[in-house]
Amino acid sequence: MSSERPVRSAVDGARFRQVLGHFPTGVTVITAAGPDGPAGLAVGSFFSVSLDPPLVAFCAAKTSSSYPKVEAAGHFVVNVLGDDQEDVCRVFAGKGDKFAGLGYRPSPGSGAPVINDVLAWIDCDIDTVHEAGDHWIVVGHVRELEVGDESGGPLVFYRGGYGRFAP
Repeated sequence: MSSERPVRSAVDGARFRQVLGHFPTGVTVITAAGPDGPAGLAVGSFFSVSLDPPLVAFCAAKTSSSYPKVEAAGHFVVNVLGDDQEDVCRVFAGKGDKFAGLGYRPSPGSGAPVINDVLAWIDCDIDTVHEAGDHWIVVGHVRELEVGDESGGPLVFYRGGYGRFAP
């Protein structure tokens, strides 16, 4: 196998986003407990990596003002949002005090915020961080995880909007 990378074609960013928008993603909020208080960001690129050891990963934009706080904490909780938590996602996708008026509790492992009524939560230590274009790929080693509120379905992002999944 050659170590040379192939020449890459120029792909229009708007077209890239439009085409990939046809792939639905679940919506999560990544939270951490830092020295200056809790931090968090909305993430649509979350995935499992390995069963042994248990690893998960998410991608954070290099322009994120919240991700450096998560990285500095050295741990994070993945909060899997339910289909009734679009408002939570919108808060964490924006700027400002994201935790004002939000119900949450500390995870038993890292103490990172577990948002009330999420479908599931996964408490992790940062294992590795990889640079990938305009994002960071953050791999977390799972400490603890739990299923939360099973009464609804997941919040899904598809073609630029939020929706619900019905099996």
